[in-house]
Amino acid sequence: MQICPAKPGDANWLQDSFAVGLNWRKPAGYFQGVLDEQAAGALILLLALEAGDYLGHCKLVWSPDYAGFRERGIPEIQDLNVIRSRRRIGVASRLLDEAEARIARRSRLAGIGFGLYADYGAAQRLYILRGYVPDGQGAHYFGEPLPPGATCALDDNLALYLVKQLR
Repeated sequence: MQICPAKPGDANWLQDSFAVGLNWRKPAGYFQGVLDEQAAGALILLLALEAGDYLGHCKLVWSPDYAGFRERGIPEIQDLNVIRSRRRIGVASRLLDEAEARIARRSRLAGIGFGLYADYGAAQRLYILRGYVPDGQGAHYFGEPLPPGATCALDDNLALYLVKQLR
């Protein structure tokens, strides 16, 4: 297995490979937008490949939208995905290893977030077992902190953010 940054011409191939491997689609143009951001230096899209086949990816975002990370200069690992047929064999861990190594060259902390419903259960366990701890800012909805007593939908926009000491 190889972990490497995506190349400028990979957008269509990634869009198709993601749809087949995960049985759902990212919005049209998603990967082209990510590659444009990578070309501008805002992030790195890391790919897990085996014999040229897509196994998964994650983004390493240098200045994330989440204010709790951005204001503290904490890069964030986002959008970690592994195709269904290759889960539980270390692909996500290898992607995280590479992302954390790259972050450690710039920052002593790495950030990551996850949704709070069961579909995120594997990610929740993985991140905690790798040493990520909540950043102490509580749950956020659409990137905004939830005050006590607030109600919101339990969907992909409800997240908890975590940090890990790298060095």
